[in-house]
Amino acid sequence: MKMASIEQRVITSTAPKRVLVTGATGFIGRKLVARLLERGDRVVVLARDPAKAARLFGTTVEIVGAAADLPAAARLDAFVNLAGESIAGGLWTARRRAVLVDSRLRVTQALLALAARLETRPAVWLNASAIGYYGARPGDQPLGETAPCGTDFQAELCRRWEEAAQPAEALGIAVARLRFGVVLGRDGGALPSLARPVRWFVGARLGSGRQWVSWIHVHDLLELLLFVLDRADIRGPLNATAPSPVRHAELMRTLAGVLRRPLWPLPVPAWLLRALLGELADLFVAGQRVVPERALALGFEYRFATLEAALRDLL
Repeated sequence: MKMASIEQRVITSTAPKRVLVTGATGFIGRKLVARLLERGDRVVVLARDPAKAARLFGTTVEIVGAAADLPAAARLDAFVNLAGESIAGGLWTARRRAVLVDSRLRVTQALLALAARLETRPAVWLNASAIGYYGARPGDQPLGETAPCGTDFQAELCRRWEEAAQPAEALGIAVARLRFGVVLGRDGGALPSLARPVRWFVGARLGSGRQWVSWIHVHDLLELLLFVLDRADIRGPLNATAPSPVRHAELMRTLAGVLRRPLWPLPVPAWLLRALLGELADLFVAGQRVVPERALALGFEYRFATLEAALRDLL
């Protein structure tokens, strides 16, 4: 009976909502908050650094420093949980791994405790994850949402983050786990660091160039988040990637073509990156051919379905 009641309260309109966002001061979070406000939603930002959030958003949002600061009577229609230290922010030492795990689980557990004590619970919980869930996959097999979890650290990190949010389902909340691909944007994500050496005439492919890159334009990522936010019948994993993953060599050729620059003929060897970065190098020289089976089946429409269209818009 509880599941049936959840399905009956599907949100299919864009009526204004009150949305709690974590990770709001990050690259994706800032843009999501702006889109929510633009369409008339009210935003509550849960920020580890309220002063930083206040500098970014001013009085356009409500800012709280801890989930415990919100009263049980608070009315929240949805949670969007984006908080977590960047996995590319340093070598994956034992200490760094612990920080990456803790930064995700701590916030997620605080949200779970908040949801449990709210008098009116949110209908939807969007929890960020990543295609790292599938682990490094050198093969060409397309990976939909039913593909198994990998065995490396990236996979473990994503699995634990997703599992931490899952108990909210027992509270009657539809939990959607969005596995982000490589996000392309002008002012953040992977594109600036990819484009910079190409602009300086020293761009080169990394490793063999055959590794798959499952990417998404930041515009489409934001619209996919809103698409899921507006419904309470979408739960489980969704691959937040464009429908046309490319090999790294194609990515670099397309990038060089859009920027009208040559590529350096010699690649950066995979062994050198692994010697310098350890397992972190897998972010650059190992990939996954991830496809957004569920987003397409649900009728989500991409504005930037091809890499060239995305890069010409952003560069």
